[in-house]
Amino acid sequence: MKRIFESERIDFVEVSEQLVPDYLVMVNDIEHVDRFLGGKHKAYTAEQEIAWVQKKLAQGDSVFSMIVKKSGRFIGNIELMDPQNGEAELGVAITAEMQDKGFGSEAIPALIDHGFTRMGLDRIRLKTRTFNVRAIHVYEKCGFREYNRDDEHVYMIISRE
Repeated sequence: MKRIFESERIDFVEVSEQLVPDYLVMVNDIEHVDRFLGGKHKAYTAEQEIAWVQKKLAQGDSVFSMIVKKSGRFIGNIELMDPQNGEAELGVAITAEMQDKGFGSEAIPALIDHGFTRMGLDRIRLKTRTFNVRAIHVYEKCGFREYNRDDEHVYMIISRE
């Protein structure tokens, strides 16, 4: 797997067909992951995940798998989606097993830095479910501020200083 950048405990690598079994565990976890990503409760197949990896790589998308440096364990995926006009949307999913270990608080600033310094972004925005209080706290801790809210989502943004 090709490392693109790193933080203290995390290697950020290209998405890989090699990680499809890990991706499937994560995206098919209805209780800990799916409900935060939109709650489609749809089981994904290996073929669908392989196609997703191939598409992301072919398009050169800024999506990275996060791997623990010491153990080589899969943490989750993090992405800067749809970059245009100096802005992109942050997306992050962490496996249930790797949640509550500080990986989100470490990964998000590393990705923000990557977006601002390597991609030339000026702003990174995100939306999260209103009930995802834990994530909202992490995003605020990482410098995001809320700019809008509706019944389902909280919208947040961070700008380059």
